[in-house]
Amino acid sequence: MTAGNADDEPGAVRPLKGIALKLGAVLLFVVMASLIKASADHVPPGEAVFFRSFFAIPVILIWLAVRRDLRTGLKVTSPMGHFWRGFVGTSAMGLSFAGLGLLPLPEVTALGYAAPLLVVVFAAMFLDEKVGVFRLGAVALGMVGVVIVLLPRLTMLDGPTVQTAEAVGAVVVLGGATCAALAQIYIRKMVRTEQTSAIVFYFSLTATLLSLLTVPFGWVVPAPREAVMLIMAGLLGGLGQILMTSSYRFADASVIAPFDYASMLFALVIGYVVFDEVPTSNMLLGAAVIIVAGIVIILREHRLGLQRGRTRRVKTPHG
Repeated sequence: MTAGNADDEPGAVRPLKGIALKLGAVLLFVVMASLIKASADHVPPGEAVFFRSFFAIPVILIWLAVRRDLRTGLKVTSPMGHFWRGFVGTSAMGLSFAGLGLLPLPEVTALGYAAPLLVVVFAAMFLDEKVGVFRLGAVALGMVGVVIVLLPRLTMLDGPTVQTAEAVGAVVVLGGATCAALAQIYIRKMVRTEQTSAIVFYFSLTATLLSLLTVPFGWVVPAPREAVMLIMAGLLGGLGQILMTSSYRFADASVIAPFDYASMLFALVIGYVVFDEVPTSNMLLGAAVIIVAGIVIILREHRLGLQRGRTRRVKTPHG
């Protein structure tokens, strides 16, 4: 075992470092989405998923090699678990990328916030987790925010072609958020037996292979500028995954999870500066409601976690 800085050990608590890593990851993911959006008019979503996943693999492998975790970090206990996690995760990515071609970046970001709300519901349905009235109320509040964002789009279904496409985009992004929530449920199950590094690596591998199934549906030869953007999206996505994973080594999830919502600030700035997208009042109001609901759930999860920890300490015999 090599000597290193004690602060870099997995159990070290450095909340500021954890927060910095999380913010870095969030920024990289928003920039990645911007690159995908910039090429969405020409490059199909399935092809974008391929570039995003394939070019993330070498970044992840280098990370594992630097950590000297290449051999043990890729061991698999449940191959089918990795497949199904990869399937729903790839579906989430593809739907989100399709939405990026139809909706403003901040709106896609806001609708994506429905995922952690749905995780609470799915955890009760599929993992038998107890969900009290408080968290269900927060989920309901968050879904009101989703409706506020969606409502103007859904009233456009019978409008002009552009408006109809935007309405379809809103439904597609919400479908992606649902798939993302299901992927989180699979991850909650898998972390009991699988290493995080294996979950990250095999997701990218599975997504790469599954994206190839979309070749018959119209892949294109990207222009040089588009190819560079797509490759960068893959590299940034892989780096973002590493920063996200590393952030949880230095701080509790309840400390850094709220910083996911910094993505809205990044998306608003990039959307306005790069794509000339001006957010609507409905989008801003709905996003604010969703964010408040999400933070309430995070704080409640943290409180319940502390209570469970105290209960375990009381029940555990000393000696």
